[in-house]
Amino acid sequence: MPENTTTAPPGLPAAETGTTAGEELKQQYTLRSAFALAFSDVSPIVGLYGVFALGVVTAGPAFWWAFPVVLVGQLLVSGVFGELVSRWPLQGSVYQWARHLIGPRYGWFTNWAYMWGLTLALSALSYAASGFLIEAIGLTGVSGTTQALIALGVLLFGSAANMIGGRVLKVLLYCSLAAELVATLGIGIVLLFVHREHAFSTLLSGGDTAHGAQWLFGPFLGAVAMAGWSFVGFESAGSIAEEVKESRRVLPKAMPLALAAVGLLVMFASLGILLAMPDIATVLSGKDADPVSTTLQTRLGSSTGKALLITLVVGFTASLMAVQAAVSRSIWAGARDRVIPGSRLLGTLSGPERVPRNAIALTVVVAGSLLFISASKIYALLLSFANAGFYLSYALPVLGAVYVRLRGTWEPGEVSMGRWGTPVTFAAGAWVVFESVNIAWPRALNGVWYLDWGLLIMTGVLGVIGVLVSRWAFRPGREAPAAPALRAVALDEGGA
Repeated sequence: MPENTTTAPPGLPAAETGTTAGEELKQQYTLRSAFALAFSDVSPIVGLYGVFALGVVTAGPAFWWAFPVVLVGQLLVSGVFGELVSRWPLQGSVYQWARHLIGPRYGWFTNWAYMWGLTLALSALSYAASGFLIEAIGLTGVSGTTQALIALGVLLFGSAANMIGGRVLKVLLYCSLAAELVATLGIGIVLLFVHREHAFSTLLSGGDTAHGAQWLFGPFLGAVAMAGWSFVGFESAGSIAEEVKESRRVLPKAMPLALAAVGLLVMFASLGILLAMPDIATVLSGKDADPVSTTLQTRLGSSTGKALLITLVVGFTASLMAVQAAVSRSIWAGARDRVIPGSRLLGTLSGPERVPRNAIALTVVVAGSLLFISASKIYALLLSFANAGFYLSYALPVLGAVYVRLRGTWEPGEVSMGRWGTPVTFAAGAWVVFESVNIAWPRALNGVWYLDWGLLIMTGVLGVIGVLVSRWAFRPGREAPAAPALRAVALDEGGA
């Protein structure tokens, strides 16, 4: 077999992964490219632009403190994920980790939340990118259907890059990484050191949204829930684990490094924008719905507007490609284990770079269909679940790791946090439970009860559907999943 192909992760027998000779995966990613994938998935541009205006309106300029709170919590999660991927460097990240910590059904529901959360995120990212693209090329009077078609074009472009394979995807991700790094770092430096308008004490102002404990347990918790969207996606590097060289050592570094880099960039750039905003009052009142663009154009000139829009298109499209790479591998991993409908079709690899094109195509069909109901309130419900889907799929493997440590049966992989492992795992468990509840908590933000309760409604609906599908997947008499023995795999198995 060529050196750049594999039928199993290092140290794992091919028979235990359920991979056949016709399902070879090419190891074409390194630390650098895995970092670029995770960085693009989290995306400082998406993280900053996606929540900035909502954060200011919800909790005033002091919403900025939600960023470090969420970043610290997510770094704890990345530490746990680093240990898990070192133990089980398998396609599907959270699905595989939960599956081998607790069991097949537990992993299945983790994957169910993950697949839906990421697929809905694809729709949101492509739709947002289309809006920026329309502004950048100067189109006016664009109908909802036309924007949906443009968004579909963005989705198809990103999907084509994923279907071609790693070489094209890596080039595009490197270009995006450079553009996002220059844009966010440059924005922060110029605004903070040249165009700062407000004192640093502005960061202590709640903007009359509330005061004291009422602000802390009201608007600020809402800002923390929103900021949660800024720091998700770092686990995407783990979703391609079997395509990464020396994955046991590389991925525990790539995930926290990408998260920390994005987190620091988002905090720095948002600090510059907050302290350079020309009129905070208009943002708080909702009259300025795009304070990032307003601040940049006011301080740097209107010529920066188009450059900003182009950078936003690049950032959102790159994040789309990284998200799709992650979710397609999770779908493929479930299909390889024969626990999702259409496993024979979705579990195939094709092309010279052995890519799960059928799984990618499925995400295009689902996410693309949602684009054409964007004008309805149902679309808002579907997109609101994307953030909750991420955190629910994070919570399940982290809580699985907590359970295993409480039982005293945890066996570390090649990379371990050592004596810090148990306290970090427990702290990460507390964080993901808190943030999951915080995100799902019904808040009177939309003015319509079924939108305010949308996350709980969608979670319930998809949960019921998931129960029905899982009963089919694990029905009595059906052939057992392909790789149940992986729950007991240790580093020294397979002759390692």
